[in-house]
Amino acid sequence: MPLLLVALLLFVFLALAGVFLLSFALRYRAGTARRRSRPWIATTNAWMTGLSALFFLSFAALLSFWIGGAFPSALAGVGCGILLGLLGLALTRWETNPDGLFYTPSRWLALFLTLAIAARIAYGWWRGFHHVGDSAGVTPFLTASAMQLSLAVAGGLIGYYLAYAIGVRLRLTRHERDRAR
Repeated sequence: MPLLLVALLLFVFLALAGVFLLSFALRYRAGTARRRSRPWIATTNAWMTGLSALFFLSFAALLSFWIGGAFPSALAGVGCGILLGLLGLALTRWETNPDGLFYTPSRWLALFLTLAIAARIAYGWWRGFHHVGDSAGVTPFLTASAMQLSLAVAGGLIGYYLAYAIGVRLRLTRHERDRAR
């Protein structure tokens, strides 16, 4: 009976690992797909991502009453994400057709963002099984609060998508203005 239980647990573990790998592969594929820029989608993305960023930073400010450094971590993550979003806009391939404006995001940046999410999940899993005490000589990365690191990564993703959504909307506005001439 114990051998059957071990085999079942191994199967469940491998199935979960497969689901995670598949979801990361699909996320990368979706992040690098060629898209048509539509005005209502670009406007909705910009507004909803801005609203998400506002709620996220408000939540981080409220959370900082209980977890020291939560708001600065979230704000730093959003700032780094905005810089990555601007880099993403610069690396995006834009195509103008009679059908409209099309864009293809950078494969390398999509891979980086997908790996950042995977690394955060792996770090959280590792941290769940290893207690890091207040020992001298431990790097600040290992002693960082899991919540602060999660907020920084989440802030980076929100900042990236906020800058990217606003950039797509501005590029589409310029494209529509040039087409009207």
